[in-house]
Amino acid sequence: MDDRLDKLDKADYERRLMLKAVWYYYIENYTQQHISNLLGVSRSKVINLLERARQNGVIQFNVQQGNARRMSMENALAERFGLKDTFIVPRAATLTAPNESIAQAAAMYILHRAEENAFINIGYGDTTSHILNHLATATQLPLHAVSMTGGVNYYLPNAVSNVFNARLYLIPSPLLLSNAALRNALRREPDVEEIFRMIPLSSMSVVGIGCMNEQATILKNGILNKNDFTYLKLQGAVGDILSHFVDKNGEMVSPDLEARLMSTPVDQLKGLENVIGAAGGPGKAEAILAVLRGGYLDVLITDEDTAEQLLEAPEP
Repeated sequence: MDDRLDKLDKADYERRLMLKAVWYYYIENYTQQHISNLLGVSRSKVINLLERARQNGVIQFNVQQGNARRMSMENALAERFGLKDTFIVPRAATLTAPNESIAQAAAMYILHRAEENAFINIGYGDTTSHILNHLATATQLPLHAVSMTGGVNYYLPNAVSNVFNARLYLIPSPLLLSNAALRNALRREPDVEEIFRMIPLSSMSVVGIGCMNEQATILKNGILNKNDFTYLKLQGAVGDILSHFVDKNGEMVSPDLEARLMSTPVDQLKGLENVIGAAGGPGKAEAILAVLRGGYLDVLITDEDTAEQLLEAPEP
């Protein structure tokens, strides 16, 4: 398969941004300032994107079918679930490694909006670990990554060796403690408290979404065993965000586990601005749908197949 389909490089991302600007301006009839707010770029950048589209022949009032379809899906997802923005990775780019393509897309999305010395919260998960590595190796500007959970030894195994332009602020704690008393005591430790104070001050947050199958990161890493997983399923869990397990409507389950969990509370997560969910691939739609119904995200980055499943899902 063509290497160009395997990677969403900067040029491809810029083209997608240009197509979004064209769509919003000529199809949705949005003002340039409205488009600036939606895309997270300056108004002059929007003007530049529209001018480049005219010069490159993109604006012919005949948008290519594949691009137009994804644009329509992105708008439909945003409208249905109350999102500020969405980004759908083309099907052709996710045939072999959907999580990797989504991670690359998320990193490009973030870098386009991050300012110099930006602080970015990073959630637990395999996809977010890949996003961090892409961010750190691709950015020209210094970045600061703040962990939103404990257990960083599981989800950042390569970060220390691969990060160049990123400084990490990690919660020095396991993800799941043996009992609630130990978790509460550790939560009050100054080094832990310092990281939790930084989380609300970051400009954006990036989270993965876990599903309830054998490929779940939290299961593969041995944090939970199969019996734990079965018990969570019996309680109605369909997925997790920041290791908070939720049912099909996005409501939390398993208060016993919650009491032992070192993670950003869901109430605080909902209060953060610019929460970006990056997830997709086979078997993820049900979990993503639950998180969307729970109102935890501002932005969703996913693949085309998953986006179709989300739009086809019935109302709860």
